[in-house]
Amino acid sequence: MVYWARRPDWETVGQDWPNREHSRFVIAHGFRWHVQLAGRGPVLLMLHGTGASTHSFRDLLAPLAGHFTVVMPDLPGHGFTANPPASSFTLPGMGRSLTALLKELHLSPDLVLGHSAGAAILIRMTLDRHIAPKAIVSVNGALMPFKGAQGHWYSGAAKLFLANPLMPRILAWRAADRRQVADLIQGTGSTLDELGLDLYRRLFREPGHVGGALSMMANWDVRAMRDLVAHLDTHLELVVGERDGTVSPADADMIVARAPGARLRVLPGLGHLAHEERPDMVSDLLLEIARERGVLPQETPPAMRADG
Repeated sequence: MVYWARRPDWETVGQDWPNREHSRFVIAHGFRWHVQLAGRGPVLLMLHGTGASTHSFRDLLAPLAGHFTVVMPDLPGHGFTANPPASSFTLPGMGRSLTALLKELHLSPDLVLGHSAGAAILIRMTLDRHIAPKAIVSVNGALMPFKGAQGHWYSGAAKLFLANPLMPRILAWRAADRRQVADLIQGTGSTLDELGLDLYRRLFREPGHVGGALSMMANWDVRAMRDLVAHLDTHLELVVGERDGTVSPADADMIVARAPGARLRVLPGLGHLAHEERPDMVSDLLLEIARERGVLPQETPPAMRADG
C-alpha cells in the first residue's frame, strides 16, 4: 500500500532548500522527480537513505561539482519527488525507476555513492546491469537486515502504520516538536547543527514524505544482499562511521568478507550521518577513491626543486 498524501510544496517547504539553484523537476518512469544537477566531468550519482532527501548531501555538492557532473535525486516518495507505483518502493523497483531517470537525463554514472539504503539500491542496480560504475562507495550502507527487536519494528511497524491512513499525519504532527527530531538524530550516533536538524524537521512534518519513507521500509528486503555481493564485479568501498547507531558497523565486516576486493574504511567518532557531520572528510575520501579507480586523473606531484 502507498500513502497518497500531498507532496511537500516546493514554493513553501522548499523555498530556501539547500542548492535550490541546481534543482530541476523531471518526468521519468511515470512520475515527477526532484533532482539536483551541478558541475562538469565524470558523472557521480549520489543516493540518500530512507527518510532523507537531497539536503543530506548539501555540503558535498559544491566541492564535488568542481570535479564531477553531480546527480542527486530525491528517491521515490521522498522529499519533492512524487509518490510512485507501489512496485517502485521495492529494492529492484527503486533500481528500475532510477535507471529510467538516468536515461531521461542522458547520463551514465562513472562513480556512485549511496548512504544507508541508497547504497543497497546502487549495489542492486550494478548487479542488475542497470549501471556500470568504476566503484561503489557505501557510506554506512544498510546492506543487512536489522537484527532483533529493531528489525521486527522496521519490518512490521511500517506495514501497520501504512494500514492506518491517519498514521503518517500523526507521525508528522509529532515531528513538529523539535525535541523529537533532535532525539531521533541523536539516536543515529550523529550530531548535526541547527540547520541540519531544521531540514529534517521540515521533511518529517510532511505526511507525504513520512508516508513515502514508511512505504519504502514496508517493502524493503535486503536478506539476499550478503550473498549477492559475492557476485559483484565492481569495486566496493565500505565507509563506516564508528559510532553508527542505526546500522551496526559489524555488518560491514560481513559484507567485506563476501564481496570480492571490497575495502573497509572506518571514520572515527562519526555516526550514521557521517557525511553530514564531516562532509570535508567524505569529500576528500571520495576524491581519493576516484583517482585510485581511474575516474579522475592522478594529481600531479609538486615539481622537485633542483639541487644547488
